[in-house]
Amino acid sequence: MPELPDIVVYLERLRPRVLGEKLERVRLANPFLLRSVLPPLPEAHGRTMVELRRLGKRIVFALEPDWFLILHLMIAGRLHWKPQGAKPPGKVGLAAFDFPTGTLILTEAGSKRRASLHLVRGEEELARHDPGGLEVLDATAERFGVVLRRENHTLKRALTDPRLFSGIGNSYSDEILHRARLSPLALTQRLSAAEITRLFQATRATLLEWLEQLRQEAGDGFPEKVTAFRDGMAVHGRYRQPCPVCGTAVQRIRYAENETNYCPRCQTEGKVLADRSLSRLLKDDWPRSIEELES
Repeated sequence: MPELPDIVVYLERLRPRVLGEKLERVRLANPFLLRSVLPPLPEAHGRTMVELRRLGKRIVFALEPDWFLILHLMIAGRLHWKPQGAKPPGKVGLAAFDFPTGTLILTEAGSKRRASLHLVRGEEELARHDPGGLEVLDATAERFGVVLRRENHTLKRALTDPRLFSGIGNSYSDEILHRARLSPLALTQRLSAAEITRLFQATRATLLEWLEQLRQEAGDGFPEKVTAFRDGMAVHGRYRQPCPVCGTAVQRIRYAENETNYCPRCQTEGKVLADRSLSRLLKDDWPRSIEELES
């Protein structure tokens, strides 16, 4: 899923292309993308784009005078800037947003259609789509700690909860926790003040570093390689590969369609965390330490 750094770079590259331009029309290749009925989508056609915003992991197109298109890319949604009038491609194309300067194409890989588009009018209606999470890059360490301890969850769940923190998902949470040297299963209300400070600093540093790297990769062009698995990541998507800090094989916890990646030496004091499905299958044969795993 595109997260804060990816969404920010999308917005930065879109602004010079669409701000001050009229949204001529939205062509839906898949009608299920549109999740709102009233007001009807044609109400957005012909209106000037006055602002682009990020609302958590959502992209907001602000149209004059007070209309908003809210796009949620979900897991597999991606944006592509093409010459004006370009058609959405084959099975993965969901929509085309036509401007005088070009066409923004929305695609979604896979068979499940989770990306969504809403049209609303007024700031009050827009606010209904805001999960309300804290913007960490604008927050103090004190405020971060208050939000983190609001509920007693695992760190992985807390960081990826959009009601608590804005724009952080599965991939960057893995990187943040590795940098902070904290277990993904540590409970938020049991952290020490020093651990919370370390987590806050790791969160800011991880997001800022990846934001700058993605800017450099995109250059003056439009980002076309948005992915959850990137070269240079420490643990996310690196199961069984060596941790770049200590060389220990990266481990994972799988659940539903997601997985958490971590280094057992750097983050869990040598303990191999139980994988819900595999550890149940192996039972007593499940390795509980690095030494058992390596033997």
